[in-house]
Parts: sequence; C-alpha cells; structure tokens
Amino acid sequence: MAYCLDLDRVAPTKRPASSRSGCQRWRDLLFVHYRFDHDLVRALVPRELELDLWDERAFVGIVPFTMRDIRLAWMPRGAGLNFLETNLRTYVHYRGEPGVYFFSLEASSLLAVKAARWGWALPYHFASMSTAAEDDLVRYETARRSDPRASLSVAYRVGQVLGPCSLASLEFFLLERYYLFSVRGSRVLKGHVHHVPYPVRRAEIVSISDGLIEACGLPRALGSPDVAHFSAGVDVDVFGPWPLER
Repeated sequence: MAYCLDLDRVAPTKRPASSRSGCQRWRDLLFVHYRFDHDLVRALVPRELELDLWDERAFVGIVPFTMRDIRLAWMPRGAGLNFLETNLRTYVHYRGEPGVYFFSLEASSLLAVKAARWGWALPYHFASMSTAAEDDLVRYETARRSDPRASLSVAYRVGQVLGPCSLASLEFFLLERYYLFSVRGSRVLKGHVHHVPYPVRRAEIVSISDGLIEACGLPRALGSPDVAHFSAGVDVDVFGPWPLER
C-alpha cells in the first residue's frame, strides 16, 4: 500500500450519530490532481495538520463542480442555493483522522461565500464561473473577482466507468474523503460529510489552463495533470463544524 497504514480510512465513511447541520447535492465533479514535493505543500498547510502522502508525494487537487439545493437542515426543500464551485485542496490528517485541507474555494454565489467564511472558516472567494457541454466535450471556467489571475479554464471528456474503489486504490485515497479541517485562530475545526461512494469514471483532459495553484503559493502546474477522474455526483449530508481539543 502506498500510503500511511496507521490511519483509519473506514471510520470517516460512517454516518455520524449526531443530527446533520445541512444537506447538499454535488453534481458533475471533475477531479484533477497534480503531485508536488512534500516540502512545497508542507509550507502552506497549518502546522496543526500533518500531510497525508501517497508514495511520499503530496497530491494537490482541483475540483470544479456544481452545487445544488444547498441548505441548512431546518430549511424546506426548494429554499436551497444553486451555484458553481471549484475547490483547491490537499490531503491531511489530524490526530490519526484523514481528511481534506482547502487552500481556496471559488463560488459563484456571494451569499455562499460569506456564509462559509463565517461558519466554517473556509477560504471562499467570489468568482465569475460558467460551465457548458457541447456533444461530449465539457467546458468549465472560473475567475476570481478580486484577482482574475486566480482562474481555471478546463475542457474535458468523460471516460470509462471504473467501478467501486478498493481501500488500497489511488481513487479511494483521492476521492473518498469525508472529514475536512480548517484552522481558526488557535482552534482546529472539523467538518464531516456523508454520502455513498462516488460513482467514478476516468476523465480525459483536452485542455487546461490553471492559475489557482500558483495563486495559493505553489509553483504553476505545467502540462497535463497526473491523474483525472469524473463523477456524476452524490447527495450529501453535512455535519459540524466542531472545534477540536488540542
């Protein structure tokens, strides 16, 4: 196995016993991943979190997708927000629990940006975003309103079905992430999302121009991604966030 054996990667897939704080539908997710040297990524991740590595390298993922029916648990159906989102992330663990750390998140809804920054301490940015499909080619674009250099333009085709991901697979390592960690002041916050495993397909990247990776402080990624996947989506229950004891 190419990653840390000491982490429990099954427990995060279980639904928490507590009441959910919200619900969401994630649709048409593209997962684009690049490998980076450990030290480059380590310098940008809060010291409270440890990097979760694959073959001693850190993966950085760009995930553009569509958010639908985003609402708090007490809100009625039909009251949710719909918007586009792109997150830039890497993989971490905190006290033996594997999860995601976000360098940045772009959203086409200003309300969603403000709510996530306040409630979850997540680095959301308001962006101009669009997506369109022509025949089998999908295009997705985003440009941050405050800094248009923080942008992404990608065209891709959806490939073959991969089937269920085994626990030891790279697909499970990259995609099946259910904890998210953020740091507010001296406190680590933990969120938990619950959904069925992603229906995963390969993705063919036809063209990509990315400025999000460089905007977060990493060297610009040149050339094709190391690996790319697509999922039609999942329905998600959201729990937390909870402040963790240090």
